[in-house]
Amino acid sequence: MEITMAVKGLKKIIGRKEIIKGIDFEVRKGEVFGFLGPNGAGKTTTIRMLVGLIRPSAGEVEICGYNLSTHFPEAMRHLGCIVENPELYPYLTGWENLQLFARMVPGITESRLTEVAELVGLDKRIHDKVKTYSLGMRQRLGIAQALLGKPKILILDEPTNGLDPAGIREMREFIRFLAGEGLSVFVSSHLLSEIQLMCDRVAIISKGTIKRVDTVENLLAERERLVWRVHPLEKAREVLSEFTEVHLGEDQTLWTPYLADQVTRWNKKLNSENVDIFEMRRQSPTLEDLYLELTGGETID
Repeated sequence: MEITMAVKGLKKIIGRKEIIKGIDFEVRKGEVFGFLGPNGAGKTTTIRMLVGLIRPSAGEVEICGYNLSTHFPEAMRHLGCIVENPELYPYLTGWENLQLFARMVPGITESRLTEVAELVGLDKRIHDKVKTYSLGMRQRLGIAQALLGKPKILILDEPTNGLDPAGIREMREFIRFLAGEGLSVFVSSHLLSEIQLMCDRVAIISKGTIKRVDTVENLLAERERLVWRVHPLEKAREVLSEFTEVHLGEDQTLWTPYLADQVTRWNKKLNSENVDIFEMRRQSPTLEDLYLELTGGETID
């Protein structure tokens, strides 16, 4: 698939401290790429390097094939971003805000302003003052501003911060819509549930290091479990331990990795050892389970 952003060996050292420790990932056309980590993991520092606000200590960022360090104007033409919160003028209307930002980008016509206002669903309120907007509407106006130059990739830093549940759902659906239109959307977040619902692929960052990059589906499928409700428990644990790793679950259950080609064999062995099997249940872990496993329990919402 077409690569819209490639990050190779990116590092940031401040003083004697290595904040970002040589990270690598790629963002593809038309996908929502999640950048997941707790506050302090290095998400915003990474984003500031991706958009040219700070220089990396080492490594490269390529946007649509242009190296950000050596071909900055060409790379930035393909990039739209909101780092932390959108900066807007509350005493101006949404339209006047867009006009101001449009002056910074050559070739933006009034018809493009109308187009982006419609795209983000603000066409009916675009001539109202921004101070009358809800937080969700301000986020949408910020995204409209970032889309003015028709970028190939949009970077959003914690886009659901401060939104109520309805606003979060609305933002999630809007981001999925943008990806469906062929835009690459890079979303940083510390909200596990939102990343799981919104993203095609995810990079998990912890203490400046990328722990894993993959589709959410693959990450979870690899760690599917088989939950056993059996008696006697210790005898079952002893038998299953001959074949695979066994963990004590909640409510006096056991769980093992789910290996489809081995389940019948394990079942027969338990029966032969006079272990009663009351339930066998296939269970997919949540992204929270996976995150805790990969990061050793580092705090995240």
